[in-house]
Amino acid sequence: MTRFALSLLATAALFTSACQAQDDPVELTEADAPEISETLADDSFREVPVSQAQMQLSFAPIVREAAPAVVNVYSTRNVQRQMDPFFNRFMRRQGPQQQGSLGSGVIVDSTGVVVTNNHVVEGADELRVVLNDRREFEAEILIADEQTDLAVLRIITDEPLPALALAQPGTAEIGDLVLAIGNPFGVGQTVTSGIVSALARTEVGVSDFAFFIQTDAAINPGNSGGALINMDGSLIGVNSAIYSRSGGSNGIGFAIPVEMVRRVVDAALTEGELVQPWLGARLQTVTGDIAQSLGLDRPRGALVADIYPGAAADDAGLRQGDIVLAIDDVDVNDEPGARFRYATRAIGDASRFAVLRDGERIVVEVPVEVAPGETEPARRLIEGRNPLAGLELVELSPAFNQEVGFDPFARGVVVLSIQRGSAADYFGFRPGDRVLELLGARVEEIDDIESLLDGQDDLKSWPIAIERRGRRQDANLQL
Repeated sequence: MTRFALSLLATAALFTSACQAQDDPVELTEADAPEISETLADDSFREVPVSQAQMQLSFAPIVREAAPAVVNVYSTRNVQRQMDPFFNRFMRRQGPQQQGSLGSGVIVDSTGVVVTNNHVVEGADELRVVLNDRREFEAEILIADEQTDLAVLRIITDEPLPALALAQPGTAEIGDLVLAIGNPFGVGQTVTSGIVSALARTEVGVSDFAFFIQTDAAINPGNSGGALINMDGSLIGVNSAIYSRSGGSNGIGFAIPVEMVRRVVDAALTEGELVQPWLGARLQTVTGDIAQSLGLDRPRGALVADIYPGAAADDAGLRQGDIVLAIDDVDVNDEPGARFRYATRAIGDASRFAVLRDGERIVVEVPVEVAPGETEPARRLIEGRNPLAGLELVELSPAFNQEVGFDPFARGVVVLSIQRGSAADYFGFRPGDRVLELLGARVEEIDDIESLLDGQDDLKSWPIAIERRGRRQDANLQL
């Protein structure tokens, strides 16, 4: 039998979340419709059912086994009412209001482990999980990860619960039959059928790891976090997003593949937190122009454009100019696909990279490591009689950069905060400014700044160069 794949993930601009509480979708620009040539199918391919058994073929046995493991996730959050200050003088102060949202989830372990979308539970003060048989349970969050848009919950119960098995990675194929199970629009558990329309969709752009199963099974608001299952009744994806103008299903839904689901669930049950591996290589999708310049017969893979010294890619011996063709025996078509494959591996594992180097295909064993550095590095306050007095500085590292959203490859010293009323406040420094040069010397560490400031209390003119929002700014500060 063939399999089923469907999904739906929280979206930004062109995509809309399947979570009941999300905003209305954005109007999309209509694409030019392709020309369609009509043909008549050969009648020899059409057959009338010849038996009652053939007329009664059904997905019911699969649904009967899978449906009890698909749940409703109700989240409530307290929000403060915003009122015009004028009316506040005449009305009693109102307390916070409760705002609710509805999504779906999948029990993946009989002890009560539930996987859903992060956007379903984000900001929730209270979570309730309702089973298909109408039993209700409180739930706690084990992991809620914005980058993958996945969350893992634990139902608070001693009862064994029905659970869905996770499909083996890489078993879904385009054309497989799939079923989507969830609670669209809050009408109750609903099953829709379709096929896997596409795999490895990386142009969706609704999470940091854009790599989705596409399905034409109907997905609607409320389906977020629900199951996409194959004809074995195994979970192949978690529904997350739809491509829609009206907010309803247009037959283009997206699911997070089971490879990432398995990684997040494993992290929740073992490590207690999800730590993303960092390759330490800046990759670039091989376009037609790049393929032609490199002498390739067609665009394929991801080009290694830069390598961070001492990172996993550097330790493994990857080089600038290498083309990553496959990771762990799975072909890589572009940069997002390569990042997804590496991100599904646990810290401490090793990943096999098939790369093209000087026209020869070789295999490189790449360790799966975390980004070097500290996510919360030591802070240093600049004091004394100088224009930088009052600056709180930290040194950049890949770990810190990822935490705050900087370019992971950026190095040097950055302004974390400024003391109010200080000299640095007077001269207009801002958090996020990166100090490039001081007194004509290059700055790479905080020690460089402190060495340059030492013994310069009588200096009147202070040449400095900073980077602000990606642009270099030079100034000569006068005391």
